[in-house]
Amino acid sequence: MIALARALAIALLAAGAPAWAAPVNTGHIEAELVADRISVAPGGMAHVALRQKIQPGWHTYWRNPGDSGQPVTLDWTLPPGWSAGPIVWPTPERLKIGPLMDYGYTGDVLLPVALTAPAGAKAGQTMTLKAHAAFLVCKDVCVPEDAMLTLDLPVTAAQGAPDPKWGPVIAVTLARAPAPAGLTAVVTAGATSLRLGVIGGAVKGGDFRDAYFYPYDPSAIDQPSPQTVDRGKSGVTLVLTPGQAFKSGKPPAVLQGVLAFGGRAYEISAQAGPPLPGAGGLGPPSAAGGALQLATSIAFAFLGGLILNLMPCVFPVLSMKAASFAGHAHRPRDARIQGLAFMGGTVATFLALAGALIAARAAGEAVGWGFQLQSPGVVAGLTLVMLLVALNLSGVFEIGAGIQAAAGEAGGIDPGGALGAALTGALAVAVAAPCTAPFMAPAIGFALTQGPIVALSIFLALGLGLAAPFTALAFSPRLLGLMPRPGAWMEGLRKALAFPMYATAAWLVWVFSQQAGTLNLGALLAAGVLTGLAAWLYGVAQRRQISGKRSAVAFGSAAVVLALAFAAALWPQPGAPAQAASGTASAGELTSEPFSPARLAELRAQGRPVFVNFTAAWCVTCQVNDKLALSGHGVADAFKTAGVVYLKGDWTNRDAVIAQALTDHGRAGVPLYLMYPAKGGEAEVLPQLLTESMVVDAARKASGA
Repeated sequence: MIALARALAIALLAAGAPAWAAPVNTGHIEAELVADRISVAPGGMAHVALRQKIQPGWHTYWRNPGDSGQPVTLDWTLPPGWSAGPIVWPTPERLKIGPLMDYGYTGDVLLPVALTAPAGAKAGQTMTLKAHAAFLVCKDVCVPEDAMLTLDLPVTAAQGAPDPKWGPVIAVTLARAPAPAGLTAVVTAGATSLRLGVIGGAVKGGDFRDAYFYPYDPSAIDQPSPQTVDRGKSGVTLVLTPGQAFKSGKPPAVLQGVLAFGGRAYEISAQAGPPLPGAGGLGPPSAAGGALQLATSIAFAFLGGLILNLMPCVFPVLSMKAASFAGHAHRPRDARIQGLAFMGGTVATFLALAGALIAARAAGEAVGWGFQLQSPGVVAGLTLVMLLVALNLSGVFEIGAGIQAAAGEAGGIDPGGALGAALTGALAVAVAAPCTAPFMAPAIGFALTQGPIVALSIFLALGLGLAAPFTALAFSPRLLGLMPRPGAWMEGLRKALAFPMYATAAWLVWVFSQQAGTLNLGALLAAGVLTGLAAWLYGVAQRRQISGKRSAVAFGSAAVVLALAFAAALWPQPGAPAQAASGTASAGELTSEPFSPARLAELRAQGRPVFVNFTAAWCVTCQVNDKLALSGHGVADAFKTAGVVYLKGDWTNRDAVIAQALTDHGRAGVPLYLMYPAKGGEAEVLPQLLTESMVVDAARKASGA
């Protein structure tokens, strides 16, 4: 039945999907039209992108091609009533060719365009969209090429779902494209130079070592000349060489273009005027400044790792480790080995997780800290692991009980202790992912803007900070000596500590339900029952083995049942995730709208104060803040009085737009709380650990009260 249901869903999806025309090979480019949605509703909008797969060594051009070349053009032929917006141009590459500087694209490029269907479009029709694309593609020589491209897009009563292949890719392209960010810019013309000053929250304290200004007007600046950077307390100034537009006749009153630095890009419009205070004066970025920022980030990461030990998501695992130390407190050699093993497991897992995160971002994935918990399969697997740990602590089965007993009788070191300590460290990192402790956010945000070596150094410091307290305890005989002698009390403690692990498993089940829907929730609950059965069978096999009876069948049965449990949990069927609550609510409750950059820009243009909450179901800190700081009547009343609009960016599942918004604020994970003031101005970034009074005060301040 499940297979039949999946096949029917796939068939229905295919029936409503756009009909892709075969890509057109123009000679040096493979071109096609791709859409971000499988269909569009009457009056709805879809982004259709011109995809260019450019041959290696060749390039096409940006809207300002630079000193030579021609930009890509699209000439649309649309059904009556349809309209097309302008091309959304990604940040270009600099293409230095001899004495010339060009701006363009290489490799695989998407140029999205917003297409809007007329309100009178009839559901059930399939509309053919046509566009004539013209390119100038260059290497050692330049060749004009063109293609007539088509795309059949269905019209449905409701807006279609994102296209599974191109939807996420186009979303990332749109999120990363240069856009206004409320920056103030002024251009000051001198006899031999232009000073382009920019201030605002998005550029304050930025990493400007690779800062560059791409003008929209090819004659505005001398493009091959170097651009000098002068940092300021509130922004940056770029010293440019004037182009022909500033050398003859009346100089332009406005200089428009894109300011790019640190992997980010913003559209700016600079009015002619005197230099901006705070936009310069600190000099160019230096290696010493970068080293200082690196040292600060490493210190913040270590301190954040220390504080992470106090966060609620890590407590269950660390309490289990504390019970383990209690059994070795009066065997210093064993305690030291376990302390080092715990640190090794913690650090190795942090580096492995960081390496996967860095690789995913390098491949273009819009992911951040905690990315693995955005996968329902990972959450399901971690749920079963937590359940197994809890069952072990409850005494349903033992891990290496016979070997450990033999080692204990011989007076040696527990051979399973070091491995168990290392695995405990790995488990601590796995459950630490939902938490972002104070000081961690800026450190991780900086790490993900740097190269792999620097980034891994920061994650290494984070892992060392998490492991440091227990490792230090293992090497402190005086502190270990204060712990009570092992005895019967340890068995009671062990069984009591099983319940935080059961609670962790239950919380992960709730997270899974938010991601994968109720159908998959039933499968995970069944997998949990099978996991309990497997643990019981394993315990029976162990007891039979100890009493000298045959146990192979019981061990085999446990393995088979456990394999079935993980098979049921790790391959969730397609299902609709739970939707975050929003909209109307009863009096005294805080209501929210889904976050989108367009909605935020609309509200800010209206002069409304806006509170943005970037959160996720798997983020324990987020959930604690929601309950303790954002659910009270005081906050709801303050928002109502101040006219604050509440936008919620739910990052439980991957979302390229939210990932880019986090990156724009120097963050790589949640929570992030922003309070935008009425009538413009930069957002106030609230602490990661909130109180109701903090939010109320921020709302009053944002409203101007």
